[in-house]
Amino acid sequence: MAKILLMVSTQKGAFFFTSGEQRQHWNLRGPLMKGWEVADIQYDARGETPRLYAAVGSYVYGATVQVSDDLGATWRQIEHGPKYADGAPGKLDKIWTVTPGAASTPDRVYAGVADAGLFVSNDRGEHWEEVTGVANHPSRSEWMPGAGGMCCHSIIVDETNPDRIWVGISAVGVLRSDDGGKTWEAKTKGLPIVIEGKEHKDIGTCVHRLVRDPENPDRLFQQNHQGVFVSNDGAESWERIENGLPSTFGFPMAVDPKHTDTLFIALMESDEHRVPIDGKLTVFRSKDAGANWSPQRDGLPDDAWVGVMRQAMDTDTLDPCGVYFGTTNGKVYYSRDAGDSWQSLDETLPRIASVSVAVLPEGA
Repeated sequence: MAKILLMVSTQKGAFFFTSGEQRQHWNLRGPLMKGWEVADIQYDARGETPRLYAAVGSYVYGATVQVSDDLGATWRQIEHGPKYADGAPGKLDKIWTVTPGAASTPDRVYAGVADAGLFVSNDRGEHWEEVTGVANHPSRSEWMPGAGGMCCHSIIVDETNPDRIWVGISAVGVLRSDDGGKTWEAKTKGLPIVIEGKEHKDIGTCVHRLVRDPENPDRLFQQNHQGVFVSNDGAESWERIENGLPSTFGFPMAVDPKHTDTLFIALMESDEHRVPIDGKLTVFRSKDAGANWSPQRDGLPDDAWVGVMRQAMDTDTLDPCGVYFGTTNGKVYYSRDAGDSWQSLDETLPRIASVSVAVLPEGA
């Protein structure tokens, strides 16, 4: 029987929850990496030994990557982590995400950072080099930060063509490379521009979260500062998918891996009022690729004046899928039936930055 590993990244370490396939009873481990601010953890099953990658930071040691080869029992700080060269246009203040590459490149891993940039490792995270085409993009001088800084927070690699890569950068937009990261083009047609560049008119849109359809590499979805969008042509163009939504402002987004027309988002009242509408914590679900949305509240609380961060929602690969999200007041909620109903874990954690889930093979 498979085991569910739920990895919760917080301002004060990481917390792991494990359960069986029924997802009824959960065991807690943590805090892990105590003393570190953990921005993201990702599970990578491509090698002979599964590896966990953690994007971490410390006011003493700065931003770096830690890895675990025993499902989080022990952690090791990478010696040669992502680092901007002297004279680079940005300063590396934070690693937002560490994202495994395609299955056909099992040693390749990417890291998205702030100030906005992209790094790649070709030896399972032991050594990193900058993908200079992002930081040195021709429009770089006109990039503007969002409220959370100028961050590269979403990385998507085309499984059918590992040279095709998308990144989401706030408040710049979506960039795509078709040559393995050497060159990049802004892909923002159809997206609202918050602050238009003087020379580069195709930047200045604030993507909050970028996700993909695991079965169709040309279909991507995004939660934007100013709406919810889909692209069916690899990000060449975008169109709104907002029917049934009482607001269009939010951060997280997730796709059901088994039924890829099913999407999940958590909205806030507005840019100015970043709390659930009327204080009612709600996940909105679409079963038709965003054409229509409906609220899914069974088991979620009223009077919940909290936020859900951009990386704090994920889905597992079971059917029906499990949906998981964490809040800024440290609560974790989960659904065992693709959003029909919700339960909460008993623990109250520190402020949650990221939630990710893996289905481990039998015996792990």
